[in-house]
Amino acid sequence: MIWIERLNDQMADNGVIKRAAIHTLGCKVNQYDSDAVGELFAAAGYRLVDFHEEADVYIVNTCTVTSLGDKKSRQMVRRARRRNPNAKVVMMGCFAQASPEEAANVEGVNLVLGTDQRQGVVELVEALAVQETQMLVHPIFDVTTFEELSVRKGSGRTRAVLKIQDGCNEFCTYCKIPFARGRSRSRDPEQVLEQAAVLGEQGFAEIVLTGIHLGAYGLDLEVETSLAQVMKRIADETPVKRLRLSSIDPDKITDDLLRIISTTPQICRHLHIPLQSGSASVLQRMRRNYTASQYDSILKRVRQWIPDAAITTDVIVGFPGETDAEFMETVEFVNQADFTRLHVFPFSARQGTPAAKMADQIPKAVRTRRAGELMDLGKRLSQRWHETFIGREVAVLVEQSSEGCLTGFTDQYVRVLGTPSTQSPAAQTGQIVEVQVIEADYEGVAGILCSSGK
Repeated sequence: MIWIERLNDQMADNGVIKRAAIHTLGCKVNQYDSDAVGELFAAAGYRLVDFHEEADVYIVNTCTVTSLGDKKSRQMVRRARRRNPNAKVVMMGCFAQASPEEAANVEGVNLVLGTDQRQGVVELVEALAVQETQMLVHPIFDVTTFEELSVRKGSGRTRAVLKIQDGCNEFCTYCKIPFARGRSRSRDPEQVLEQAAVLGEQGFAEIVLTGIHLGAYGLDLEVETSLAQVMKRIADETPVKRLRLSSIDPDKITDDLLRIISTTPQICRHLHIPLQSGSASVLQRMRRNYTASQYDSILKRVRQWIPDAAITTDVIVGFPGETDAEFMETVEFVNQADFTRLHVFPFSARQGTPAAKMADQIPKAVRTRRAGELMDLGKRLSQRWHETFIGREVAVLVEQSSEGCLTGFTDQYVRVLGTPSTQSPAAQTGQIVEVQVIEADYEGVAGILCSSGK
């Protein structure tokens, strides 16, 4: 893994034999937390290795968004224990926080940590005996300040994730995340600026701002600020070439945010705006803070400010009580909304949430069929969007380059495969280059490299 190589390259070859391995499940917030914990172990003299290798310490950063996330979290602990019966195995993250007793009972786990107070994880691990199991999960709703875990190396060669917010106050009826992450809390803007500058100076061409409820950034700070204001400061005050939002709920999209995106060249013209359902009645049962018609109005406002914006979304199908008619409302909404990419999730009942207790749970076969239908629609929408780029030149951040061929993404998050021309030099990883698009499918576009990088 590239981020492991980056960290290990900073360590002198001094005979250190302690090894730590981290496996991350779930979202970009979890990836950021894993990167930060990895840096803590590296600073303590551990050599970071891939999870499939033998290590002295294994950390499984867990996810609990779906029951599959819970299952995979448990599986990875058992897999680590099989690789090295004498290792110390840590479960941290959302599953560990939301279900600490269940996590502690997973065979082979030594330490259950949760989603807060991880700065001392190295010391906690080193104080453990291999046979010992400790559960150090603090009540997450008592946590009122952002946990400062810094990442200075990032998890990729070109793009770094920067976590600026944690927690959520929304309590959608299907979601366990507030119980795993607690109330919304924001990172101090000066800390955000400091870390963004460090990542930019390290050579990362793109920073992805992430959080559990990113649009709520700044609302809880003593001196209230906003996501739009901190983005503008990052663009103006740091060397970052590209700044991307990971996800933002529709009710948090303000005209100020859209104005700043539309007038700031460094900010990517890509918004991931979760829909979850196109049916007003399903949205109400989900306890989402908008109606389908309000979401439609927000889309229109986005396109007025940023006509060429890429808009991607999430949809849950098979929510309890979802009728065929309600599902078709979602299909029709998605089709007319003209999304550029669709992420579809069959409903997963999470124990302890209101949705898990609702009547009229939808059979798995129906959920699977509906998900497949919507995924097919999503592919058609993506293909239609990508075909609009044929004949155009696009700016591509090169993520991989081999024998002159490149793969990367535009600021609108279109995946590009580029091949060299006789006139163009080979593209280098981390450069932004121009590619002339000649073909497209639902996965992305392909073309000819037509300029050197910058």
